Amino acid sequence: MGAARDWTRATAAQMAAAMKAGEVTSVELTQAHLDRIAAVDGDVHAFLHVNAEGALATAREVDEARAAGEELPPLAGVPIAVKDVLVTQGMPTTAGSRILEGWEPPYDATVTRKIRENRMPILGKTNMDEFAMGSSTEHSGYGPTRNPWDLERIPGGSGGGSSASLAAWEAPLAIGSDTGGSIRQPASVTGTVGVKPTYGGVSRYGAIALASSLDQLGPCARTVEDAAYLHEVMGGHDPMDATSLDEPVPSCVDAARQGREGDLAGVRVGVIKELSGDGYQAGVEQRFEEGLEKLKALGAEVVEVSCPSFDYALAAYYLILPSEASSNLAKFDSVRFGLRVEKSTVEKTMGATRAEGFGDEVKRRIILGTYALSAGYYDAYYGSAQKVRTLIQRDFAAAFEQADVLVSPTTPTTPFKIGERIDDPLAMYLNDVATIPANLAGIPGMSLPSGIAPEDGLPVGFQILAPAHEDARLYRIGAALEKALHDDWGGALAAQAPELEVAP
Repeated sequence: MGAARDWTRATAAQMAAAMKAGEVTSVELTQAHLDRIAAVDGDVHAFLHVNAEGALATAREVDEARAAGEELPPLAGVPIAVKDVLVTQGMPTTAGSRILEGWEPPYDATVTRKIRENRMPILGKTNMDEFAMGSSTEHSGYGPTRNPWDLERIPGGSGGGSSASLAAWEAPLAIGSDTGGSIRQPASVTGTVGVKPTYGGVSRYGAIALASSLDQLGPCARTVEDAAYLHEVMGGHDPMDATSLDEPVPSCVDAARQGREGDLAGVRVGVIKELSGDGYQAGVEQRFEEGLEKLKALGAEVVEVSCPSFDYALAAYYLILPSEASSNLAKFDSVRFGLRVEKSTVEKTMGATRAEGFGDEVKRRIILGTYALSAGYYDAYYGSAQKVRTLIQRDFAAAFEQADVLVSPTTPTTPFKIGERIDDPLAMYLNDVATIPANLAGIPGMSLPSGIAPEDGLPVGFQILAPAHEDARLYRIGAALEKALHDDWGGALAAQAPELEVAP
């Protein structure tokens, strides 16, 4: 049953409908993806751990429940990949760091629990920059992930494993985390869809913290509709998370369906003046302009807005994030859990453990953050950065008085080659210039494919930002634009990627 079709190419929504109609079983879907992982992940390295036995066990339970006539959640039986930043009972959780190598948590993150409650087989844990510090997944303690579009290029970061698993057809859905663009930027450079919900809209309980005032978990998918379904699974209030919003989950699926009707009359779209021009690749800007024309053709009004404080967003972010990271990572002290390098005293053991367990990028940010928080420098650095953050929030508030959503290219360039920027941290950080402001303000953002850059044949992302709590707007506008663009492509952008060579 279902053997004639390559189900790894289906959307999550199509898989769910096919299972309900009896065209395919969850075991068949799950096995097809596990087979795909076995065939190509040696080259892609999207996964740090493959949960074959556990995934198939869940799939069998779903099939038995469906056969017994049990009412199941919409995504029951659809496989999913989980970024290794989320703790998962019974599976290793490393956050991409050697300091946590082999650690199995004694509990599930709230989002992990919701995935299990929705009876979605977890295919495994995806690779990431160590403790989510990076824009390329080159800073993983377990080696880089490669972009399925070109194995010599980066898949974005920090969640390159999740985005690559989608682009390589190893998973139909994935979980990501976004501190300064780590869902949206990987989506952009792999031709997939990634959404950062409103801060607090998805519980962070059980997500290994990088910067607590910036981190947000969110859905990764190949279509806007699939992301909407996963968003509704993940979202909702959690008493275990003090920053969790006590409000209903947005009607993301309904918004996506409304968007696919293609009527954006009365919608005001604001183009952010500061997120274009110098430093932006010609093909990226070309595809962005074409996306704007599509929105106009659907009836939207396009206006230019200015957010002058965005010029300081990158500098503010790279003071706030390291400061919070240096505090959050203090818990990795060789005493409670993780790696332990024995020395003569507790202090020497801690120093040796952190020296061996942390990579260069993590050490760089801990040092920077500790310095920014030190006596005599707090007001000059961390305090000043927080004031800039307030200015950025005010710029967004003013811009949203002129427009319902704001748009920009997701990244200034298409994916760069592995190793090209590894020794130039500033060049690496500049890759997040368009995504960082949303995290500083706590607003939701989406990246969806806007085409292929003509100069290099690599994917380009289109970013949509909405006011806090208005996540549904992303799905309405995103689905409308996706449909208009896909009519040109003849299918999902991921289908245009060159097929990975699979050894016989």
